[in-house]
Amino acid sequence: MKKISIKDIASKAGVSVSTVSFVLNNKAKEMRISDEKVQIVKKIAAEAGYKPNLLAKSLRTGKTKTIGLMIDDISNNFFASIAKVIELEAKKLGYKVFYCSTENDPVRAKEILQLLEDAHVDGFIITPTEKLQTEIKRLLQINKKVVLLDRYFPDINATCIMVDSYKGAYDATSLLLKKGYKTIALVSNDLHMIQMQQRENGYRDALKAMKIKYDQKLVTRLHYIGGEEEDMVDRLVDFFERCPDADAVFFLNNSLGIVGLKALRKLEYKIGKDIAVISFDDNLVFALNTPAISVVSQPIQDIGTQAVELLIRSIEEGKSLPGKTILKSGKVIVRESF
Repeated sequence: MKKISIKDIASKAGVSVSTVSFVLNNKAKEMRISDEKVQIVKKIAAEAGYKPNLLAKSLRTGKTKTIGLMIDDISNNFFASIAKVIELEAKKLGYKVFYCSTENDPVRAKEILQLLEDAHVDGFIITPTEKLQTEIKRLLQINKKVVLLDRYFPDINATCIMVDSYKGAYDATSLLLKKGYKTIALVSNDLHMIQMQQRENGYRDALKAMKIKYDQKLVTRLHYIGGEEEDMVDRLVDFFERCPDADAVFFLNNSLGIVGLKALRKLEYKIGKDIAVISFDDNLVFALNTPAISVVSQPIQDIGTQAVELLIRSIEEGKSLPGKTILKSGKVIVRESF
């Protein structure tokens, strides 16, 4: 079936091509086009299933009204939830979102960035992977509008919106210590991203504030590649067996927390009795687990909404975003796991 054009709609409606263009671009009132003509044009366009050519439109206006969203892992509750917020908020402002999952793979991330550039998106919201500094710097140098989420690179002057990872981890560790837990194990990943470093720093400083010595034996950093979950469970089982005195464990993201619960179940630990548990990032699994798992919850709605608002304002005004990190407060939610 031949794709209908603006010229076809104009011919059927008995109006000029420019009139159709004004109607479909919501400029009918501004151009003093009658309501009758507006209704006729919209009816014909709807019946014919007309869809605008975004690339052609971008050549005329300089904008495609699209945003490229790159997130870490769409199967992760945090990223899936924030993607949904971004999609809904962008829609309210007249923008569509192309989103892709990098799976924390730098090669895949670079390929996705190129695809989004080729699609002429107006701006980018990016959860950066390791080794993506050069590509992000290049986007900023050619005046592309970029907002980073959840993590940033200290040597890149870009706007980033993220939870205050240091404070969230400090507060969670302090709470465990105040409740009498003294031997707190820490489970992180080995990706060396800034937010994970800040969470580890919060843990260390909370111990220091209570005059408890940091013990490297209580800390493990797992290397994660998709599909290796059972291997991670086994490595965590080994870790807990090497730390039999640990009376609490802090998982630094929800993926690690879910794998950790499987490891503790394999060891037949009774959560809340044999060991206390808390995870950074919430997840439906944690609320439904028996006992329910305590978490440091991130303000997903707030983070996603501000990312969209900042980016679209920058696109519409044609102004560069200020290079700054916007920190949001997390919330420690205490459940039954300690």
